[in-house]
Amino acid sequence: FLQTDAPINPGNSGGPLINLKGEVIGINSAIIQSGQGIGFEIPSQIAKNVTSQLKEKGKVVRGWIGVSIQTVTPEIADSFGMKQPKGALVSDVVQGGPAERGGIRRGDVVLKFDGKDVRNSSELPFIVAETPVGKTVDVTVLRNGQEVNLQVKVEELTEQRVASQMQPSEANLGMQVAPITPEIQNQFGIRDKAGIVVINVAPGSPADDSGIRPGDILKEVNHKPVRSISDYNDAVGKTEKGKPVLLLMKRGGQTFFVSIRAS
Repeated sequence: FLQTDAPINPGNSGGPLINLKGEVIGINSAIIQSGQGIGFEIPSQIAKNVTSQLKEKGKVVRGWIGVSIQTVTPEIADSFGMKQPKGALVSDVVQGGPAERGGIRRGDVVLKFDGKDVRNSSELPFIVAETPVGKTVDVTVLRNGQEVNLQVKVEELTEQRVASQMQPSEANLGMQVAPITPEIQNQFGIRDKAGIVVINVAPGSPADDSGIRPGDILKEVNHKPVRSISDYNDAVGKTEKGKPVLLLMKRGGQTFFVSIRAS
């Protein structure tokens, strides 16, 4: 997103952001309720790409390689012999997917994709999504302290593949969570890239009784950061049945705590 201090009011979403030359540089998207005069816009180049795809294909096509990733924390970077945290750590690889066929393994740290530096894990999904389907790209990974160059052919991200990544958690809180992908961001109108998102809440469940809604972003479980489905399952799975689970949630720019007793 672009960030601007140009006033954005209710009803302005979807309108153009114009620079002093009269050029459209973005589409008004959202504001931070707690921050006066701070707004966000979708960059015009992204809008152009989406528009051209809708005209040509009637839908937006995004790239997919079939990996689950997580953040490279300072502790993980140190254990990998890295001077500083960077890249995206591959926590899982879809069997038979483009990444596996290209030689990417669990435990690899993706440093470059199609010539673009991957500074952190939140950047990789967007870089992959914008890569043309069918293109074979160069990928640089860190493996056993050495940089390894691979080639991966990007495939299309289909609804079935999105659904396969939305693994329901094993903990019985009555809600289903998923990684934050570009599709999820569009579906729920969220900007965050960190954490995981609630995509379904069972009526009458502990999560429902606590006021959790689809589209809420889960940041922490029992004061531990949640960066993936595995983080969530591990943290909640360690809670005894009937004991409260403390969740740090985010909704509409506001963060709040919720205590739920696992059933």
